[in-house]
Amino acid sequence: MLVAAPQLEQFAAELLATAGAPRERADETANHLVLANLKGHDSHGVGMIPHYLHAMRHGELCADADYSVFRDAGPVIGVDAKRCFGQVAGRIAMDLGLKRVSTLGLAVIAVRGAYHLGRIGSYAEQCARENRISLHFVNATGHAPLVVPWGGREARFMTNPFCCGIPRTEHDPLILDMATSLIALGKVRVAHARGERLAPGALMDSEGSPTDDPGSIFEGKGGNLVPFGRHKGSGLGLICELLGGAFAGEWSIQPAHPRGDRIINNMLSIILDCDLFGGEARFREEVEAMIEYVQSSKPAKGVDRVRIAGEPEREAMAGRSSHGIEVEDATWQSLLRAGERLGIQFN
Repeated sequence: MLVAAPQLEQFAAELLATAGAPRERADETANHLVLANLKGHDSHGVGMIPHYLHAMRHGELCADADYSVFRDAGPVIGVDAKRCFGQVAGRIAMDLGLKRVSTLGLAVIAVRGAYHLGRIGSYAEQCARENRISLHFVNATGHAPLVVPWGGREARFMTNPFCCGIPRTEHDPLILDMATSLIALGKVRVAHARGERLAPGALMDSEGSPTDDPGSIFEGKGGNLVPFGRHKGSGLGLICELLGGAFAGEWSIQPAHPRGDRIINNMLSIILDCDLFGGEARFREEVEAMIEYVQSSKPAKGVDRVRIAGEPEREAMAGRSSHGIEVEDATWQSLLRAGERLGIQFN
């Protein structure tokens, strides 16, 4: 189903609001989700709404919960999201951190207990718009792990994103936003909904062998995700677990903590003024010179040009803003069924 972004965002917001979310939060969350679709990250787009609605019905996603600040000391701010929409809690936390950076030059922000923060790149973009560098370490808890550590066949953590944003002069920022698994869980969900296979070795089956079948996870066959880059992705995934979870959220995925069917994210964010060490002009010159140097590399066979982090998202957004967002049939039908339950029709 090809849907224009404004209509899709309106439908998404109506679903969330009718289900009980405060109107402003429904609007903000819908905007975040559709922006993820526009940027090519369908894994973090409107396909999450049926899960959100289920979580709201069962009291796992507390749509009207008010966040609280549990620590405020100089550059350090801790935000307890209390299982409200992560898209709202994450944006609020960045607002608080950016204000602190304006006076201190840096901020260290902990967000704990958010219900699915969504596309982490959006928070790096928020910081970059204010001319700030940012780094983000995220873990996911509240359910069983689905990513195996390198060398193992039993899952021990989730996709645990890492993100970094660097503002540029007269260019869109560099935004590196990635799961520490080879692919995000949502991308497996999308492939399963479309009836597609994945790249060979993207997943591991219950026997510990490589597989390209998304049903190994979404049909209860005991499959798992694998880390990107072998031991490197596994190591970074553990770091995100320890910094985003154990340090910032005080809650890692280790089995002493409760599990269920929730998506609880914790995030450690570090926000920096580009002039923190007194050399913003020089820093910007080096950023542009280095990016130009990287992109001057002759493209490999079958590649049109060398891209940097953030460019594929901008290209996807240009195309989808003009031509619409392709929502896979299974996801579209689940949204329509949710609308029927809530008495909402797509217009």
